[in-house]
Amino acid sequence: MKATGIVRRIDDLGRVVVPKEIRRTLRIREGDPLEIYTDCEGEIILKKYSPIGELGRFAEQCADTVFQSTGNVVIITDRDQLIAVAGMPKKEILNRSVTKELEKIINGRKIIKGTSDFVQPAESADIEELPQIIHPIICEGDIIGSVIILIKGEKREPTEADIRIASVVAGFLGRQMEN
Repeated sequence: MKATGIVRRIDDLGRVVVPKEIRRTLRIREGDPLEIYTDCEGEIILKKYSPIGELGRFAEQCADTVFQSTGNVVIITDRDQLIAVAGMPKKEILNRSVTKELEKIINGRKIIKGTSDFVQPAESADIEELPQIIHPIICEGDIIGSVIILIKGEKREPTEADIRIASVVAGFLGRQMEN
């Protein structure tokens, strides 16, 4: 654990303010859910909660299935990091933070499709610039992540079928979170 040197008091309602510097570093926004843990030494641990992270194994299976069927790279993210990858080495990018550009697209509920203006999905990653589809995952009206498909093979525009696959996977993951 990393010491910050910041001390906060608990107010009369039992609240503690998480300092702005820590919220900015960890990308914690107003309204974001946090999980609260305790350990055997009496420490309280706050962890940013990722709803789609609960579907990690399931998201991995979806990504693998789409990759096996299409040969295209599939990346599934929550709002902050990459949680499933198929079609490229996972160690290089799995659990890396999403880029500010991708975060803006996800929060804007945009669907990106094509070869122009490639969006790098992960911070400090050098992913090959391929035609891509970025589709937001929506659960009960809230954005919880995205499905990214990188079109392999000849440099081509995504087909209607590619776009539909991204839409189906995003819709399916969003529905799984509702249950």
